[in-house]
Amino acid sequence: MDNRLPARKRETDAHDGGGSAVPLSLRAYRLLEEAIVTQQIAPGAIVTEAQLSELIGMSRMPTREAVWRLTCENLLIVLPKRGIVVRPIDVHAQLRLLATRREVERLLARLVARESTDVQKAALRELASGFEEAAAKADTLAFVHADKAFNELCLASCGNDFVVDAMRLMQGPSRRFWFQRSRDTEILIESAALHAALATAMASGDAEAAARASGRLLDSAERVAYRAIDESHSIPFR
Repeated sequence: MDNRLPARKRETDAHDGGGSAVPLSLRAYRLLEEAIVTQQIAPGAIVTEAQLSELIGMSRMPTREAVWRLTCENLLIVLPKRGIVVRPIDVHAQLRLLATRREVERLLARLVARESTDVQKAALRELASGFEEAAAKADTLAFVHADKAFNELCLASCGNDFVVDAMRLMQGPSRRFWFQRSRDTEILIESAALHAALATAMASGDAEAAARASGRLLDSAERVAYRAIDESHSIPFR
């Protein structure tokens, strides 16, 4: 396993899409989350806070806050006096996660359809177009960016703190597992189309249609996980 960190990268955009200043801790989080999800930092790697600060070109304080958040989101493990471990990828754990996510995300989909404002629904439709464009271009990184924006929008619009907390435990590991498998263009195209359909259903305000679209997305995610198990020749009892 290659545990080396990639070349140093700096954040140059200090504003969000609406022109508002982005807090340093949020910028650090976004950079590190993407580096972990896209496996620029390898699963299982042991790193230090100083290395992570160097990687994203930011000071230790926002990096430390980002590490704390990513630890809460099941992407990092902090070992006192030993370093920071990037959680390894475990396909069997991913299947257990998906079983839980299926139930919580169904509720999330219904809540977003019911509770989102007109502005949020317009943003959902825009993200649906972004997913479709990522599929058309087979652009994995564009999908990763759209997916993160979609997740954050859903959590911001659902109106239920308990759902938000539960989903934050699962989204990062799911995103990273998907990225590992996205080298298969068919997986990218199918996932982008299903995300676009889910965003469109949520924007329509039809809670049950959104719940069904969520189920279809999770069906696809489970197929991807089982395919990974089949390819490793370690098929569990089903």
